[in-house]
Amino acid sequence: VQLQASGGGLVQPGGSLRLSCVASGRIFSIETMGWYRQAPGKQRVLVASITSGGTAKYADSVKGRFTVSRDNAKNTVYLQMNSLKPEDTAVYSCNADYLGYYTDDGAPVQTKDYWGQGTQVTVSS
Repeated sequence: VQLQASGGGLVQPGGSLRLSCVASGRIFSIETMGWYRQAPGKQRVLVASITSGGTAKYADSVKGRFTVSRDNAKNTVYLQMNSLKPEDTAVYSCNADYLGYYTDDGAPVQTKDYWGQGTQVTVSS
């Protein structure tokens, strides 16, 4: 099982970026997918998450600017980031909570807090 994030980059203040994270492997369920970020010298914090049923949650700092969405059939979560600010600069990481998958032997396994690699987002003029 692998979580692959993409879409980061350098953008000017007020600009937009769209992050994507694809979960691949012999996956049969993912309860919640989300995005966390970690700025230099700070702790990793939740940015946004979405359940398999579509219930979304956002950090107060991004409400009204960021939108999280999900394609369950593709095991993919997106983060549309608009009106970006310099304080949004961070490494953004994808998370899957209660991810169910089959091992090579065909046994079902459910794991909590499965992480992908991060993607750098830099907001600067």
